[in-house]
Amino acid sequence: MHLEIQTHRGKPCGVIRSTFRADGKIKHTSHGRISGAPLNTLRLIQAAFRGDVMLKEDPGALCLLGSREYGASRALLALADEIGLFRAIYSRREPWVRDCLAMIVGRVIYAGSKLSLSHQWKNTALWELSGVLGAVDVREHCYSAMDRLLERQDAIQKRLASQHLKDGALVLYDITSSYFEGAYVDSQIVQFGYNRDGKRGHEQMVIGLLCSEAGCPVGVEVFAGNTQDASTVPDKIAEVKKRYGLKDLIFVGDRGMVTHSVEDKLKGVEGLSTISALTHRQIVTLLERKVIELDLFDENDIAEVIDPEDLTRRYCLCRNPQSAQREGDTRSALLTRTREELDRVAQAKRPGDAEKIGARVGRLLAKTKMGKFVIWSVQDGRLQWHFDEEKIAAEKRFDGCYIICGTVPAERMAKQALVASYKSLALVENAFRNLKTVQLEMRPVYHKTDDRIRAHVFLCVLAYYLQWHVNQRLAPLFAEDGQHEARQWTFKAVLDRLSAIRIQRVKIANTEFDQVTQPEDDQQRILDLLGVKL
Repeated sequence: MHLEIQTHRGKPCGVIRSTFRADGKIKHTSHGRISGAPLNTLRLIQAAFRGDVMLKEDPGALCLLGSREYGASRALLALADEIGLFRAIYSRREPWVRDCLAMIVGRVIYAGSKLSLSHQWKNTALWELSGVLGAVDVREHCYSAMDRLLERQDAIQKRLASQHLKDGALVLYDITSSYFEGAYVDSQIVQFGYNRDGKRGHEQMVIGLLCSEAGCPVGVEVFAGNTQDASTVPDKIAEVKKRYGLKDLIFVGDRGMVTHSVEDKLKGVEGLSTISALTHRQIVTLLERKVIELDLFDENDIAEVIDPEDLTRRYCLCRNPQSAQREGDTRSALLTRTREELDRVAQAKRPGDAEKIGARVGRLLAKTKMGKFVIWSVQDGRLQWHFDEEKIAAEKRFDGCYIICGTVPAERMAKQALVASYKSLALVENAFRNLKTVQLEMRPVYHKTDDRIRAHVFLCVLAYYLQWHVNQRLAPLFAEDGQHEARQWTFKAVLDRLSAIRIQRVKIANTEFDQVTQPEDDQQRILDLLGVKL
């Protein structure tokens, strides 16, 4: 008696048979059918019929031939499909689309270069789940797919915007810079400019990120490294309104992004309202014009003032006591350092050259940025100086004070909502942190051509789009987590637990098959929250 494995309507089934010889012919008798069992189970039953039974005293009867990461890759690929990211990239599931999804998921789980990800095929089921069997060719499966992805960027962003932005929506926009190391002689993007990472002497690129009110990324653009913040705003607003079909929107930009020159360019744009914060110089100008008074800044209430020269502009005056304390402590420390250094120059044993003393003082004040509070001169080869206490006292009154400026009508948005809308930009800053350092590690950039750099940044943003959806679904898990030492869950901890779900090549009684490890309780809860079945 033996088990014969057959295929019925595309599914495996087993037929229990006896084989005998009669009248010189081989004949079979069927005793029953096994259906509904997976192929691996049927093979084990077949082995049992042959007598290949595993014995406890036979250590070679059970053997694990290999083990690869499975859970994280399977879960994120399934989620990418469910949230429509697959269809957003392209309507058909062509091989290059699956390659792009593998790179997006791989960026979330492994980060690193495309080359290092291509070498992960031995350690993870990611590439196999994406349809690539065996070794991965980095040029075919990564670089060529990136080129196709960049060609589709506008269409993809339009699809994401249609899902997350509606007429009248709040649109968050901010820019950051990312520095480069090495030579990029053929790049128009990699240029010297104001580096927000404090990496002097490094060329950089500027990245503009567009997010929904909830912080979901819907668009990204890469600018040359010497691009000014405010110069990107008019074109970005025009793009949002025209390309994404939004007739009415509220544009939220970071401090100083909506300048007077930008406002002039935006005048007459129908259906547009803006929210931003004023720079220190702009606040001083309002004081000089007597539009506002310092006494209006309050820690417990928001004072609202209408600009008499432009009745559409609303100024919301706020004061943060924590910021006031921090700014005061910083200034005090810098003043102390300035005093010590200037005293050291002034107390020199011998008179010095006035030009050299002046250069030394200039370098010091440029470093501490306290020059506006110092009155100094060089007389008879010696430094004479003192602090302008009136200016220091006047500056203290600004500590913790800030103004949110908006052109949204009061009947549409109250002053509290106006301030809260500006604070939503923290979601974009969080996106930049994840893109640059915390999770996705956008840099270092190994690509040398501008198109590949753009494709790399776009791929990283799509990876953050996927990560954002993961965080949304796992919100209950994070909300129930403990505090301090009792805290267990972070995004990385979630990936680690999912990655612990392995697919293993098992050999039993000369029969080989793949077996996925059974999820433990916490792993199953994560999968349930994500809405994924392995």
